[in-house]
Amino acid sequence: MLDTTTRGPDDDSVRTPRTTTPKKGPGRRTKRATAGAGRLATLLISPTLLVLGVVILYPTIMAIHTSLFGEKGIDPETGFVNETEPFVGLDNYAAILGSRADEFWNAFWNTSYFTVTTVALETVIGVGMALIMHQALKGRALIRASILIPWAIPTAVSALLWRWVFNTDGVANAMLPGTTLWTADGVQAQFAVIIAEVWKTAPFVGLLTLAGLQLIPREVYEAARVDGAGAVGRFWHITLPLVKPALLVAVLFRTLDALRMFDLPYILIGAQKDSVETLSMLAQAEASNVNFGPASAYAVLLFVYVFLIALAFIRLLGADLVGGEDDTGSGGGRRRGLLKSLAGRGRTGAPSRRKEAVGA
Repeated sequence: MLDTTTRGPDDDSVRTPRTTTPKKGPGRRTKRATAGAGRLATLLISPTLLVLGVVILYPTIMAIHTSLFGEKGIDPETGFVNETEPFVGLDNYAAILGSRADEFWNAFWNTSYFTVTTVALETVIGVGMALIMHQALKGRALIRASILIPWAIPTAVSALLWRWVFNTDGVANAMLPGTTLWTADGVQAQFAVIIAEVWKTAPFVGLLTLAGLQLIPREVYEAARVDGAGAVGRFWHITLPLVKPALLVAVLFRTLDALRMFDLPYILIGAQKDSVETLSMLAQAEASNVNFGPASAYAVLLFVYVFLIALAFIRLLGADLVGGEDDTGSGGGRRRGLLKSLAGRGRTGAPSRRKEAVGA
């Protein structure tokens, strides 16, 4: 802001501008603090971003680059043997979706079927495990440890264990009538993979759901009991909505992991079985034959599939995954609003019921 000095008739002084410095308000300090916090956050996460760039971004770029090259062999134009892999552009992708489309789509639908089936069963069973582990029972620590043991076992060991169970003279055929060739190509092989996968990974869903259950205050359930809500009503209207963010995170992690399924069907059933062959198994088969171009093309297509599924989760369920940011938004806002309303009803509901009982 500018100001000038007054000048009288006998005053020969020259007008000199005077500048007034505006006072620094709280807004400037807040902006400066926010900018400093942002720079500090960037500095702190830069090592993590560097590691992710080395272990994720670089292999992804190299896979895309390798998928543009073909196999070593005789060049049909010159008749000479190629010492290096020739550049073929998008021919590998054209072959996968063209002449080898049946093989690709069979593996694609197997991957999708295993993902949908196993994740659905794991979600139901995992929620049941979490409810059991959350109860105040005798030996609760032992129950939690026994439930989490399958998840702690390496997948290769778990596959060998279930291969023994599903053997021709194994436990499964001993308990069931008749003899079933579980590890032969067919629908029974898919059932074997699903059972083994659900047995191993359902405790993971239960563990994350249990973490969400432990955040729900007991006063909410007490308020619901005072209002006359039964066990089923408390589960559908209190437990499930409040544990939804943790459950969705578990479902997202399991979906992305199931889409990359390889080791369990490969060890349990074996390679080159059409009923259980997944996209990862196709990529491994090409790489084992030193066809790194087609193998990278399969890997890139699988990467795109997984990326689209993850993007759909974030787009459609993003607010519930992060839990919301304010009381008016979705996710966390709904959780806090439900907690406040139920807690208020619990404080006011009990006296009113006692008054009704006395009046009666």
